[in-house]
Amino acid sequence: MKYDVADLSLAAGGKKRILWADNDMPVLAKIRKKFAKAKPLRGINVSACLHVTAETANLARALKAGGANVVLCASNPLSTQDDVAASLVKDFKIAVFAICGENHATYYKHINSAIDYKPVITLDDGADLVNELHTRRKKEAHRIIASMEETTTGVIRLRAMANEGKLKFPVIAVNDAATKQLFDNRYGTGQSTVDGIIRATDFLLAGTKVIVAGYGWCGRGFAMRARGMGAIVIVTEVDPIKALEAAMDGFEVMPMAEAAKVGRLFVTLTGNKNVIRAEHFRAMKDRAVVANSGHFNVEIDIPALKNISKKVSRNVRNYVDEYVLKNNRRVYLLADGRLINLAAAEGHPACVMDMSFATQALQSEYVMKKRGKLAVAVHNVPLEIEQQVSKLKLKSMSIGIDKLTAEQIVYLASSGEGT
Repeated sequence: MKYDVADLSLAAGGKKRILWADNDMPVLAKIRKKFAKAKPLRGINVSACLHVTAETANLARALKAGGANVVLCASNPLSTQDDVAASLVKDFKIAVFAICGENHATYYKHINSAIDYKPVITLDDGADLVNELHTRRKKEAHRIIASMEETTTGVIRLRAMANEGKLKFPVIAVNDAATKQLFDNRYGTGQSTVDGIIRATDFLLAGTKVIVAGYGWCGRGFAMRARGMGAIVIVTEVDPIKALEAAMDGFEVMPMAEAAKVGRLFVTLTGNKNVIRAEHFRAMKDRAVVANSGHFNVEIDIPALKNISKKVSRNVRNYVDEYVLKNNRRVYLLADGRLINLAAAEGHPACVMDMSFATQALQSEYVMKKRGKLAVAVHNVPLEIEQQVSKLKLKSMSIGIDKLTAEQIVYLASSGEGT
C-alpha cells in the first residue's frame, strides 16, 4: 500500500484520537456495522479529498467496512492531523496522502495520488479533486459514477460547471442537506471557529467588536456563538434577504467599508473571494485581527495586504502573522487566511460530523444503487436519507417525537376541509 504521511510513529496518538471521536459518532457507527454485513461498496475504489481529521477517519472506516478500497488525501494544506493520518495507515490499513503544512506542489501531488487509485466514487471538500478530474486528469473522468461535495464553496464551483455544460459526471450536493447546513455549518462551524480564534490569539470575545462577513449558515453559527460570549457582533452581507435576516436576528448590519473602521476582529465566511480588500485594511484600527473560516484563503486579499505593508513578521504567535502597513497600523492575519477552525483548532466536534459523515456514507451506498441512472448534474441529497440520519441521531440522543395519526395523514393529503 502506497502512502505519504508525516511520521508513522505518531500512530498511537492518532488511534486514541480516532476512537475518542468514534464514541461521539453513534450514527456513523451504526452505519459502519450495517455496511460490514451488507458490503454495499464491495470492491469499489473510493478516493476522498477531505480534511484528514479523527472524524474523517471514522468515515473512511465506515466506507472500508462497506467493502470499499479507500484512499484519502487532504482538502486543505493545514488541516491534516498528522497522528490521525499515521494511524489510518498503520492501524486501519487505509492509504493516506496528507501532511500538515504541505506546500502547493505536494498538495496537488497528493490529490493526483488519490486519482491514481482509479476511483469510481469520489468525496470532495472544496471540489479540488473533481476540478483536477475536469482539467489535468479529464481523460479519467469517465470512470466516475458520482461524487459527493460537502462544502458551500465546492457546490458553488460545481453548479457553475454544470451551468456552463462542463460537468462530466453526477455530483451530490451533500453540503446542501439540512443535516449538513443546519447542524454542521451552523453549530459545527460556529463553535470551532470561535475555538480556533481563541487558541490562536487568546482573545476575550466579551466586549470585542466582531465583524462577521457573510450570513449564510456558517456566518449565522459564528455570529450566534460570538454574541453568546459577549461580543458586539456586526454583520456584512451582499444578499438583501440575508442582511434583513441578520438585522431581524438583532445584529447590526453595515457595508464592510464602514465595518472596517470599527471592528477589532474580522472573520470571513462567504465562499467568495476578496471580501476583505486593500481599502478595508487601510481603514482598520491598529492591531486588527483578520481570520477566515470559508474553505479557501482567497476570501481575504492577502496579496493586497502584503502590497500595502512595509514589514511582515511571521509567526509572532502560533498561527499569527503581523503585517505593518505603510500607515504604521498593524494587522494580524491568522493561519495565513486558511480555515481557522481546522488550522488552529481541531475542526467541528465529532457529534456534529456524525450526521454529515453518516449522510456521506449513505449517499455512497445510494449512488451505487443508482449507478448509471443519475443525470450529469448537481443533485440534492434524497429526503429519505436526510430523515434516516435525523431519526438515528434523535434515537442516539434518547429523544422521541410524535407520529401523525391516520386522521392527520388524511387531512394533510386532502383539500375538502375548510374553515
